Amino acid sequence: MAEQFVLRLARAHMVAPTVRHLAFDRADGQELAFIPGQFLQVHFEYEDGKPTKRSYSVATMADDPYNPEGHIEIAVSYVEGGAATQLLSALAPGETVQASGPYGRFVLFDTDKNARYLLIATGTGVTPYRAMLPELVRHHRERGVEVVLLQGARAAADLLYADEFDAFADAHPWFRYVPCLSREARANARDDDRRGYVQEALPAFAPDAARDIAYLCGNPNMVDASFEALKGFGLPVPAIRREKYVSSR
Repeated sequence: MAEQFVLRLARAHMVAPTVRHLAFDRADGQELAFIPGQFLQVHFEYEDGKPTKRSYSVATMADDPYNPEGHIEIAVSYVEGGAATQLLSALAPGETVQASGPYGRFVLFDTDKNARYLLIATGTGVTPYRAMLPELVRHHRERGVEVVLLQGARAAADLLYADEFDAFADAHPWFRYVPCLSREARANARDDDRRGYVQEALPAFAPDAARDIAYLCGNPNMVDASFEALKGFGLPVPAIRREKYVSSR
């Protein structure tokens, strides 16, 4: 059930030239009970006092050794002239924001019977998949599911959490990490790296209605193009789960 609470910034750093990773604690000292894939809403006011809010997927991983405090983590893209950007890019440790959540059903389900997940993202749309990694381990352990994560970006510097996904793929042979770079290849390119857009890489993985469930998160144009491509491979609409990220001012 969604709650209203105050978040206090614990730390922040840049994970891409235009993306800031923020780690918060609840000011009331309570934990945030969420399902990986869900999102929070940050509430604030425009300069004229009009209330507004922005949505951010929770990026927190359970039992993350790099986050032993269990901070509530999100990733925020820079939007030129954006009110949310102005607030969250300048937020300093110890300062607070109003928030609510968690919300959403862009999650993994224990009732799923598929043999493989295709996780497709651009930009900060990859953050829910970061949070899902421990759940994916459980699904693999319980029913042998395989996973392909396709992450689209222009250049290597824009790949959020790429080092973490590379390391996870190295440690889990059933998980493939596929960066799809439209303009500039990685200097340390790996066998699964691709050039071009994520939807262009889909045919190489032969989406199959008999075994696949796909998740799409990120730029609306990518989500729409990938949705049509997956339908063309025969995936039924219920097997294509979508979350569109629109850059709001």
